[in-house]
This record gives sequence, structure tokens and C-alpha cells, in this order.
Amino acid sequence: MFDRVTHDPHVLAGRATLRGLRISVAHVVNLVANGMTPAEIVAEHPDLEEEDVRQALGYAAAIAEDQIYPIPAGK
Repeated sequence: MFDRVTHDPHVLAGRATLRGLRISVAHVVNLVANGMTPAEIVAEHPDLEEEDVRQALGYAAAIAEDQIYPIPAGK
């Protein structure tokens, strides 16, 4: 599912990167969070492809695993 997300203890201390490049998933997610489009990110980082950006976002969403836990009334 995330065939572009890699972990190598010799690249960025094992942090999640894209295709073994020294570009972390966190960096790409941060760029999107700050308003950059996938096309702008690829223009700034020509080693990346737009599919890398999509997978970085998907991977971040998967590890965040959004769970809803109801809060009892009155708390």
C-alpha cells in the first residue's frame, strides 16, 4: 500500500522517507500543511513525484489512525 515509504536506519536515522531519498514523510506533510500543493512540492524537490506526496499523506493518516472515543456526559 505504501510502496514509496521506506525506513532505513542509515537514512535520516530510520525515519520514514520517500523511496530511500533523504526527504522525510514528515517534511512533505509539513509542506502540505503550510499550503503547498503537490505540484509545488515536486517543483521544489525534483527527485519527488506527485505520487510520493500522496503516499506521504496517506501514510501520515494511517499512522495517526483517527479513532473516535465518546466522552461520557458530564465530564
